[in-house]
Amino acid sequence: MSKLISILGAGESGVGAAILAKAKGYNVFVSDKGEIADKYKKELLQANIEFEEGNHSFDVILSSIEVIKSPGIPDKIEIIKQLRKKGIAVISEIEFAARYTNAKLIGITGSNGKTTTTLLTYHLLKNLGLNVGLAGNIGVSFAKQVAYENYDYYVLEVSSFQLDGILRFRPYISMILNITPDHLDRYEYYFQNYVDAKFKITSNLTPEDHFIYWNGDATVLDELQKRNLSCNLHPVSLENNSSSVYSDGEFIHINYKSKNTSVAINELPISGKHNQINMMCAIMVARLLELDATLFQNVLNSFKNISHRLELVRNYEGVQYINDSKATNVDSVYYALDSMKTPVILIAGGVDKGNDYTHIEALIVEKVKAIVCMGVDNSKLFHAFEGKVKLVSTHSLYEAIEESQKLAIAGDTVLLSPACASFDLFKNYEDRGNQFMNIVNSL
Repeated sequence: MSKLISILGAGESGVGAAILAKAKGYNVFVSDKGEIADKYKKELLQANIEFEEGNHSFDVILSSIEVIKSPGIPDKIEIIKQLRKKGIAVISEIEFAARYTNAKLIGITGSNGKTTTTLLTYHLLKNLGLNVGLAGNIGVSFAKQVAYENYDYYVLEVSSFQLDGILRFRPYISMILNITPDHLDRYEYYFQNYVDAKFKITSNLTPEDHFIYWNGDATVLDELQKRNLSCNLHPVSLENNSSSVYSDGEFIHINYKSKNTSVAINELPISGKHNQINMMCAIMVARLLELDATLFQNVLNSFKNISHRLELVRNYEGVQYINDSKATNVDSVYYALDSMKTPVILIAGGVDKGNDYTHIEALIVEKVKAIVCMGVDNSKLFHAFEGKVKLVSTHSLYEAIEESQKLAIAGDTVLLSPACASFDLFKNYEDRGNQFMNIVNSL
């Protein structure tokens, strides 16, 4: 009998890993403690892969040569503890899939902006003629694409949870956009543990490889001082300096390998300083792959950003309603508020992940007329902002929008930017954003 690989979790990542493992000749067993979606059951049945739901069969899983764990499963559950005790490697899908492709990998991580930057990078590379796949935290799983496709490059959005499970994963180009407190509930409420997880993206880089980062992030700069990376370092900057790619506020300047060109910022489809950083990092990838910088402006002008990220839903009775449901941490809310040009009614709240709201206090005082708190427990938001801004407590999204509508006048913006996870009232941030859009469009 062929060697057994068990996969924990039967979502996009887990099923993709199962399909690839089966294609590579392994005996495969998929185990999900919850209920498996019909879509994924169908894929597993079609591939003749054995699976279970509602349970973990410890005897089977503990007989595996290796276990692939879906990113959402915490390390603290009993089956993971027993696997580690037995010395059975528990890896992530990206680690497994990378073994079976010769494509050049571009790995993008950060606390904020990684989805937008991943999509920007993919958009640039694809539209400039490269045979490139898009995977990681987005779209079809990396492993499934490795099983079925034949790309020369992959642009991968990589989370700290995925990086926790790597051993030899080595992108040709790695990127950390920023590191701010997030997911601290998964990292024992110790920020350095989270920082170390992010920096695992650099752990296997060689002198042939490249690392891109924003030189305005203090945490990233501090870590680089501690670590002796042997790869090529490429800072991008929001100042006019010696960086290969930098912004002066009007243009993004590209000065790499003596080929100077620029991109006009006011022509780009997404705004805000954070998006200038995202653009610069994507541009740096394209230049490292020696694509024609004179074509960047036209390609970037056609970019469309993801849903649920500073997405204008509607202008109703002179009030803008903006869906920023993807803002699940405080730093994302900082970037959202920083880009606002009108008075804001902020809808926030949900499942707190160890948030420190002092980071946005000055912007709240400067730009926010009222915070409409939406969640099962709004006490932490009240504790952070009571006496500094008007606060309203609600217990549903419908109620939050109703209260926001009462508070807003023509010229204001109602911004859904929760700073929290969505699992108290919603399935996920997409569900939260879709419900927001549906309610707003029915006003």
